[in-house]
Amino acid sequence: MTSPPVLAEDLTKSFGSRRGITGVSLVVEQGQVFGFLGPNGAGKSTTIRCLLGLYRPTSGRVRTLGRDPTHGAAGYLREVGYLPGELRLPEALTGADVFARFGRMRGAADTAYRDELVERLGVETDRPIRSLSKGNKQKVGIVLALMHRPRLLVLDEPTSGLDPLQQDEFATLVREHAADGGTVLLSSHDLDEVQRVAGRVAIIREGRIVADDTVTALRADAPDTMELTFDHDVDAGPLTELAGITVLASGPRRITLTYTGPAAPVLAVVARLAPESLTAHPADLDELFRRLYDDAPTPGGRP
Repeated sequence: MTSPPVLAEDLTKSFGSRRGITGVSLVVEQGQVFGFLGPNGAGKSTTIRCLLGLYRPTSGRVRTLGRDPTHGAAGYLREVGYLPGELRLPEALTGADVFARFGRMRGAADTAYRDELVERLGVETDRPIRSLSKGNKQKVGIVLALMHRPRLLVLDEPTSGLDPLQQDEFATLVREHAADGGTVLLSSHDLDEVQRVAGRVAIIREGRIVADDTVTALRADAPDTMELTFDHDVDAGPLTELAGITVLASGPRRITLTYTGPAAPVLAVVARLAPESLTAHPADLDELFRRLYDDAPTPGGRP
Protein backbone atom coordinates (compact mmCIF):
# COMPACT_ATOMS: atom_id res chain seq x y z
CA MET A 1 0.00 0.00 0.00
CA THR A 2 1.40 3.40 -0.99
CA SER A 3 2.05 5.75 1.91
CA PRO A 4 0.41 9.19 1.71
CA PRO A 5 2.77 12.15 1.21
CA VAL A 6 2.35 13.16 4.88
CA LEU A 7 1.66 10.73 7.70
CA ALA A 8 1.98 11.43 11.42
CA GLU A 9 0.78 8.97 14.03
CA ASP A 10 0.63 9.90 17.71
CA LEU A 11 3.49 12.34 17.17
CA THR A 12 4.91 13.89 20.34
CA LYS A 13 7.75 16.37 20.73
CA SER A 14 8.78 17.57 24.18
CA PHE A 15 11.17 20.39 25.05
CA GLY A 16 11.80 19.66 28.69
CA SER A 17 9.52 21.87 30.75
CA ARG A 18 8.29 23.72 27.65
CA ARG A 19 5.19 22.45 25.91
CA GLY A 20 5.63 20.99 22.44
CA ILE A 21 3.08 18.76 20.71
CA THR A 22 1.29 15.70 22.07
CA GLY A 23 -0.32 12.83 20.19
CA VAL A 24 -0.59 14.65 16.85
CA SER A 25 -1.95 12.48 14.03
CA LEU A 26 -2.30 13.78 10.46
CA VAL A 27 -2.81 12.26 7.03
CA VAL A 28 -2.39 14.39 3.90
CA GLU A 29 -3.28 12.63 0.65
CA GLN A 30 -1.76 13.21 -2.78
CA GLY A 31 -3.31 16.14 -4.65
CA GLN A 32 -4.84 17.54 -1.47
CA VAL A 33 -4.56 21.04 -0.06
CA PHE A 34 -4.56 20.46 3.69
CA GLY A 35 -4.99 23.40 6.04
CA PHE A 36 -3.24 23.30 9.42
CA LEU A 37 -4.74 25.94 11.68
CA GLY A 38 -3.92 27.35 15.07
CA PRO A 39 -2.77 30.56 16.72
CA ASN A 40 0.90 31.34 17.15
CA GLY A 41 2.47 28.96 19.64
CA ALA A 42 -0.14 26.22 19.19
CA GLY A 43 2.36 23.72 17.75
CA LYS A 44 2.06 24.16 13.97
CA SER A 45 5.72 24.90 13.28
CA THR A 46 6.90 22.20 15.69
CA THR A 47 4.79 19.63 13.83
CA ILE A 48 6.15 20.77 10.48
CA ARG A 49 9.75 20.59 11.69
CA CYS A 50 9.16 17.01 12.80
CA LEU A 51 7.71 16.17 9.39
CA LEU A 52 10.79 17.59 7.65
CA GLY A 53 13.32 15.96 9.97
CA LEU A 54 14.40 19.27 11.50
CA TYR A 55 13.26 17.99 14.90
CA ARG A 56 13.53 14.39 16.09
CA PRO A 57 10.20 13.35 17.65
CA THR A 58 10.15 12.30 21.28
CA SER A 59 7.73 9.53 20.30
CA GLY A 60 5.33 8.57 17.54
CA ARG A 61 5.71 7.78 13.87
CA VAL A 62 6.18 10.13 10.94
CA ARG A 63 6.54 9.51 7.20
CA THR A 64 7.14 12.20 4.58
CA LEU A 65 6.88 11.09 0.95
CA GLY A 66 6.97 7.55 2.28
CA ARG A 67 10.21 7.93 4.26
CA ASP A 68 11.21 8.50 7.85
CA PRO A 69 12.70 12.04 7.77
CA THR A 70 14.83 11.36 10.86
CA HIS A 71 16.84 8.49 9.32
CA GLY A 72 18.94 7.95 6.22
CA ALA A 73 19.77 10.26 3.35
CA ALA A 74 17.74 13.44 2.93
CA GLY A 75 17.86 13.35 -0.88
CA TYR A 76 14.09 12.96 -1.11
CA LEU A 77 13.78 16.48 0.34
CA ARG A 78 14.62 17.69 -3.18
CA GLU A 79 10.99 16.77 -3.84
CA VAL A 80 9.77 19.03 -1.03
CA GLY A 81 9.18 22.77 -1.27
CA TYR A 82 9.29 24.51 2.11
CA LEU A 83 8.49 28.06 3.11
CA PRO A 84 9.28 28.50 6.82
CA GLY A 85 7.33 30.82 9.08
CA GLU A 86 10.49 32.78 9.80
CA LEU A 87 12.09 33.17 6.40
CA ARG A 88 15.83 33.90 6.39
CA LEU A 89 17.67 34.55 3.13
CA PRO A 90 21.23 35.64 2.31
CA GLU A 91 20.90 39.39 2.85
CA ALA A 92 23.69 40.44 0.49
CA LEU A 93 22.41 38.48 -2.52
CA THR A 94 19.78 39.64 -4.98
CA GLY A 95 16.66 37.63 -5.66
CA ALA A 96 18.17 36.44 -8.95
CA ASP A 97 21.30 35.27 -7.10
CA VAL A 98 19.22 33.36 -4.57
CA PHE A 99 17.15 31.65 -7.27
CA ALA A 100 20.30 30.62 -9.16
CA ARG A 101 21.97 29.26 -6.01
CA PHE A 102 18.92 27.24 -4.92
CA GLY A 103 18.45 25.97 -8.48
CA ARG A 104 22.00 24.60 -8.54
CA MET A 105 21.54 22.97 -5.13
CA ARG A 106 18.43 21.16 -6.36
CA GLY A 107 19.88 20.31 -9.76
CA ALA A 108 16.98 22.11 -11.44
CA ALA A 109 17.80 23.05 -15.02
CA ASP A 110 14.33 24.20 -16.11
CA THR A 111 13.94 27.88 -15.24
CA ALA A 112 10.80 28.58 -17.28
CA TYR A 113 8.40 27.94 -14.40
CA ARG A 114 10.59 29.96 -12.03
CA ASP A 115 10.46 32.91 -14.42
CA GLU A 116 6.67 32.55 -14.71
CA LEU A 117 6.33 32.65 -10.92
CA VAL A 118 8.55 35.74 -10.72
CA GLU A 119 6.36 37.52 -13.25
CA ARG A 120 3.04 36.48 -11.73
CA LEU A 121 4.03 37.53 -8.22
CA GLY A 122 5.91 40.65 -9.28
CA VAL A 123 9.14 39.62 -7.55
CA GLU A 124 11.98 42.13 -7.45
CA THR A 125 15.02 40.12 -8.53
CA ASP A 126 17.69 42.82 -9.00
CA ARG A 127 17.87 44.26 -5.46
CA PRO A 128 19.73 42.83 -2.44
CA ILE A 129 17.46 40.87 -0.12
CA ARG A 130 18.28 43.23 2.76
CA SER A 131 16.69 46.13 0.86
CA LEU A 132 13.37 44.35 0.27
CA SER A 133 10.20 44.83 2.27
CA LYS A 134 8.68 41.96 4.26
CA GLY A 135 6.18 41.27 1.48
CA ASN A 136 8.81 41.26 -1.27
CA LYS A 137 11.02 38.89 0.73
CA GLN A 138 8.01 36.63 1.20
CA LYS A 139 7.45 36.52 -2.56
CA VAL A 140 11.05 35.38 -3.02
CA GLY A 141 10.36 32.59 -0.50
CA ILE A 142 7.21 31.49 -2.32
CA VAL A 143 9.09 31.22 -5.61
CA LEU A 144 11.87 29.21 -3.93
CA ALA A 145 9.29 26.78 -2.52
CA LEU A 146 7.44 26.31 -5.81
CA MET A 147 9.97 26.73 -8.60
CA HIS A 148 11.13 23.09 -8.76
CA ARG A 149 7.52 21.78 -8.86
CA PRO A 150 7.85 19.72 -5.68
CA ARG A 151 5.73 16.68 -4.97
CA LEU A 152 5.05 18.09 -1.49
CA LEU A 153 4.69 21.80 -0.76
CA VAL A 154 4.90 22.80 2.91
CA LEU A 155 3.95 26.41 3.64
CA ASP A 156 4.12 28.01 7.08
CA GLU A 157 2.28 31.37 7.27
CA PRO A 158 2.86 31.88 3.51
CA THR A 159 0.98 35.15 2.87
CA SER A 160 2.54 37.18 5.66
CA GLY A 161 3.22 40.66 4.26
CA LEU A 162 1.41 40.12 0.95
CA ASP A 163 -1.24 42.57 -0.26
CA PRO A 164 -4.73 41.26 -1.18
CA LEU A 165 -4.00 40.98 -4.92
CA GLN A 166 -0.83 39.01 -4.24
CA GLN A 167 -2.75 36.78 -1.82
CA ASP A 168 -5.24 36.04 -4.60
CA GLU A 169 -2.44 35.10 -6.98
CA PHE A 170 -0.84 32.92 -4.32
CA ALA A 171 -4.15 31.09 -3.78
CA THR A 172 -4.36 30.47 -7.53
CA LEU A 173 -0.84 29.03 -7.56
CA VAL A 174 -1.68 26.66 -4.70
CA ARG A 175 -4.80 25.41 -6.48
CA GLU A 176 -2.83 24.90 -9.69
CA HIS A 177 -0.14 22.97 -7.85
CA ALA A 178 -2.71 20.59 -6.35
CA ALA A 179 -4.54 20.23 -9.69
CA ASP A 180 -1.23 19.11 -11.25
CA GLY A 181 -0.96 16.30 -8.66
CA GLY A 182 1.13 18.08 -6.02
CA THR A 183 0.30 17.94 -2.32
CA VAL A 184 0.09 21.04 -0.14
CA LEU A 185 0.28 21.37 3.65
CA LEU A 186 -0.61 24.96 4.45
CA SER A 187 -0.09 26.09 8.03
CA SER A 188 -1.59 29.38 9.17
CA HIS A 189 -3.43 31.26 11.90
CA ASP A 190 -5.40 33.06 9.16
CA LEU A 191 -8.71 31.25 8.69
CA ASP A 192 -9.66 33.12 5.52
CA GLU A 193 -6.37 32.17 3.89
CA VAL A 194 -6.88 28.48 4.60
CA GLN A 195 -10.56 28.04 3.85
CA ARG A 196 -10.16 29.66 0.42
CA VAL A 197 -7.91 26.87 -0.83
CA ALA A 198 -8.04 23.88 1.53
CA GLY A 199 -10.32 20.88 1.15
CA ARG A 200 -9.52 19.50 4.59
CA VAL A 201 -8.46 21.25 7.79
CA ALA A 202 -6.92 20.24 11.10
CA ILE A 203 -7.00 22.63 14.05
CA ILE A 204 -4.33 22.42 16.73
CA ARG A 205 -4.69 23.82 20.22
CA GLU A 206 -1.97 23.81 22.88
CA GLY A 207 -0.09 21.06 21.07
CA ARG A 208 -3.09 18.79 20.46
CA ILE A 209 -5.36 18.29 17.44
CA VAL A 210 -8.88 19.40 18.41
CA ALA A 211 -10.55 19.04 14.99
CA ASP A 212 -9.73 17.28 11.72
CA ASP A 213 -12.33 17.16 8.96
CA THR A 214 -13.29 18.49 5.56
CA VAL A 215 -13.96 22.20 5.30
CA THR A 216 -17.55 21.40 4.33
CA ALA A 217 -18.13 19.28 7.43
CA LEU A 218 -16.46 21.77 9.76
CA ARG A 219 -18.48 24.60 8.27
CA ALA A 220 -21.66 22.57 8.85
CA ASP A 221 -20.77 22.54 12.56
CA ALA A 222 -20.19 26.28 12.58
CA PRO A 223 -23.10 28.65 13.27
CA ASP A 224 -24.56 31.12 10.80
CA THR A 225 -24.65 34.80 11.74
CA MET A 226 -27.61 37.17 11.54
CA GLU A 227 -27.57 40.94 12.04
CA LEU A 228 -30.89 42.74 12.71
CA THR A 229 -31.62 46.45 12.84
CA PHE A 230 -34.89 48.05 14.00
CA ASP A 231 -36.65 51.40 13.78
CA HIS A 232 -37.97 50.84 17.31
CA ASP A 233 -36.58 49.61 20.61
CA VAL A 234 -36.58 45.83 20.90
CA ASP A 235 -35.93 43.15 23.52
CA ALA A 236 -33.74 40.19 22.46
CA GLY A 237 -35.30 37.98 25.16
CA PRO A 238 -37.50 35.87 22.84
CA LEU A 239 -34.46 34.96 20.75
CA THR A 240 -32.45 33.73 23.72
CA GLU A 241 -35.18 31.18 24.50
CA LEU A 242 -34.54 29.27 21.25
CA ALA A 243 -32.13 26.35 21.27
CA GLY A 244 -29.03 26.86 19.13
CA ILE A 245 -29.10 30.66 19.27
CA THR A 246 -26.40 32.82 20.83
CA VAL A 247 -26.97 36.56 21.03
CA LEU A 248 -23.55 38.15 20.45
CA ALA A 249 -24.62 41.78 20.79
CA SER A 250 -27.86 43.48 21.73
CA GLY A 251 -28.79 47.16 21.78
CA PRO A 252 -32.08 49.01 21.76
CA ARG A 253 -32.25 48.86 17.96
CA ARG A 254 -29.66 46.28 16.88
CA ILE A 255 -29.16 42.56 17.52
CA THR A 256 -26.36 40.29 16.28
CA LEU A 257 -26.79 36.57 16.81
CA THR A 258 -25.49 33.20 15.68
CA TYR A 259 -27.57 30.08 15.20
CA THR A 260 -27.19 26.43 14.31
CA GLY A 261 -29.80 24.18 12.78
CA PRO A 262 -32.79 25.14 10.61
CA ALA A 263 -33.39 28.83 9.97
CA ALA A 264 -37.20 28.64 10.02
CA PRO A 265 -37.69 28.77 13.83
CA VAL A 266 -35.28 31.71 14.05
CA LEU A 267 -37.01 33.60 11.26
CA ALA A 268 -40.42 33.00 12.85
CA VAL A 269 -39.32 34.78 16.04
CA VAL A 270 -37.44 37.47 14.12
CA ALA A 271 -40.55 38.23 12.06
CA ARG A 272 -42.53 38.94 15.23
CA LEU A 273 -39.87 41.48 16.26
CA ALA A 274 -40.42 43.32 12.93
CA PRO A 275 -36.84 44.23 11.97
CA GLU A 276 -36.16 47.09 9.59
CA SER A 277 -33.32 45.14 7.95
CA LEU A 278 -31.79 41.68 8.17
CA THR A 279 -28.34 40.54 7.01
CA ALA A 280 -27.36 36.88 7.15
CA HIS A 281 -23.83 35.49 6.80
CA PRO A 282 -23.23 31.81 5.99
CA ALA A 283 -21.35 29.58 8.41
CA ASP A 284 -17.67 30.41 8.65
CA LEU A 285 -14.76 28.53 10.17
CA ASP A 286 -13.85 31.62 12.16
CA GLU A 287 -16.72 31.11 14.60
CA LEU A 288 -16.00 27.39 14.93
CA PHE A 289 -12.33 28.18 15.49
CA ARG A 290 -13.21 30.56 18.33
CA ARG A 291 -15.52 28.01 19.90
CA LEU A 292 -12.85 25.31 19.82
CA TYR A 293 -10.44 27.66 21.54
CA ASP A 294 -13.00 28.81 24.09
CA ASP A 295 -13.91 25.27 25.11
CA ALA A 296 -11.80 23.29 27.55
CA PRO A 297 -9.43 20.90 25.74
CA THR A 298 -10.23 17.24 25.57
CA PRO A 299 -7.16 14.98 25.95
CA GLY A 300 -6.17 13.50 22.63
CA GLY A 301 -9.03 14.74 20.51
CA ARG A 302 -11.94 16.94 19.73
CA PRO A 303 -13.91 18.89 22.36
